[in-house]
Amino acid sequence: MTVKRQYVVTQALVSLAVASMLGACTTYPWEPTSSPAPTYRTSGGAAATGVPAGFYRVNPGDTLQSIAGAYGQRAQDIASWNGLTLSSPVAPGQLLRVGPPAYAQTTPVPTPAPTTTPVQPAPVAPAQVTLAWPLRGPILKPFMPGKSKGIVIGGRPGDPVRAAATGRVVYAGTLEAYGPLVIIKHDDTLITAYGQNSRLLVQEGDAVTQGQPIGEVGVDNNGVPSIQFEVRKDGKPVDPLGWLPR
Repeated sequence: MTVKRQYVVTQALVSLAVASMLGACTTYPWEPTSSPAPTYRTSGGAAATGVPAGFYRVNPGDTLQSIAGAYGQRAQDIASWNGLTLSSPVAPGQLLRVGPPAYAQTTPVPTPAPTTTPVQPAPVAPAQVTLAWPLRGPILKPFMPGKSKGIVIGGRPGDPVRAAATGRVVYAGTLEAYGPLVIIKHDDTLITAYGQNSRLLVQEGDAVTQGQPIGEVGVDNNGVPSIQFEVRKDGKPVDPLGWLPR
């Protein structure tokens, strides 16, 4: 093989490798991946697929804080359930518990003698959380299933970004696709996220009330002052406009 031909082949292989990396799906810490879990080895050496319910297999780049944000938990709790500290590193392939261990009752409770059957009240459906606008401004980009997981709201640099509802901050940090980002858990099924801030005003673990300033408006990659606002119901992105007052 000539030197010139060898150079061309080498360049082609490099280009193919780069294209493969850039084409890989990106998963952000606060959204659990829906793709099948990788195959891993058990202590007995046999290959096993899937991850047990209530557990998560660590991916490259994960931290206790990002995993906690993805599952709406506190990083301190994730560490405690796995016998770790907040400063403990996690390794790709490591299996972590992301939900509280099931309560095991060791003392049997005696069954009382049957009497008249009490009338059970009808279950009451939990009230839906009412959201408020995190920022008043034009909708620069709408929600589009499969393309856009939230909406982009225009504003002025430095304007306050407010919590859409009362809840607890489960993530406050910076991600490449979102910039400075705040994630708030409102109940066991509802999470809101606020990206493209110029500055964060809260920290992970803070309790916030509806309307409380949590950040300040920043700019997107094109220099447009705006924020990225997302709503997740049961882990799935939904149109924020369906939850916000008209």
